[in-house]
Amino acid sequence: MFAAVLQARMTCTRMPGKVMAPLAGEPMIWRQIERLRRCRGLSRIIVATSTEASDDALAGYLVSRGVSVFRGSPTDLLDRFARCAAALGSATHIVRVKGDCPLVEPTLIDEAMRLAQVSGATYVSNRNPQRHPRGLEVEAITTSALIKAAALPRDVTAPLSPTAYIRTHPKQFPAVRMASPSRDLSGWDWRVKTPAELAFIKGVYDALHDADPDFGMGEVLDLIARRNDLARVAA
Repeated sequence: MFAAVLQARMTCTRMPGKVMAPLAGEPMIWRQIERLRRCRGLSRIIVATSTEASDDALAGYLVSRGVSVFRGSPTDLLDRFARCAAALGSATHIVRVKGDCPLVEPTLIDEAMRLAQVSGATYVSNRNPQRHPRGLEVEAITTSALIKAAALPRDVTAPLSPTAYIRTHPKQFPAVRMASPSRDLSGWDWRVKTPAELAFIKGVYDALHDADPDFGMGEVLDLIARRNDLARVAA
């Protein structure tokens, strides 16, 4: 069983509360959940946030809308992910999604899950080298690998990705890389880390969502080609 774990918090140095910023009338995190629900192979979607009081409102909002929430360490992301994965019980694989990526691509996630099944790899991703736009990164990891990596000695205070150890130890955790697009699109950055990037995402949703909530990477690229104002921010 594949489960998506969406990591999200309300605290952020540059943009506190950005996960609740409105996109086409709904909070950004809800738009991410909508996109994840379009994935064919996901059995569960859970938001992994922290136990800090600053995330109480986020957790309450999600629960009120029927979304599962796991609360764990505010600093040790790997521990939070591993405990979340273990709590899911029957999940054999975890798909990691970051809370600042509101253009997450369901087709890429489905392809990562397919590759994980046919290859038997511990880790499947379209990273290293990156050729998709930033914010469309996909990672599918076995639950057993996350739990094993979290049990290894490490600096739990270091601000590392929860998959950093797994990615940097391919002999211990065999990896498969997804196919790349025909041209390098990594120059585009579709994450939300600054107010300007949020303005870009809002422009994309305003232009595309009402006509087609299922819009994907191709439609966003076509929009950028037509709109110089959006292209300047997304690069």
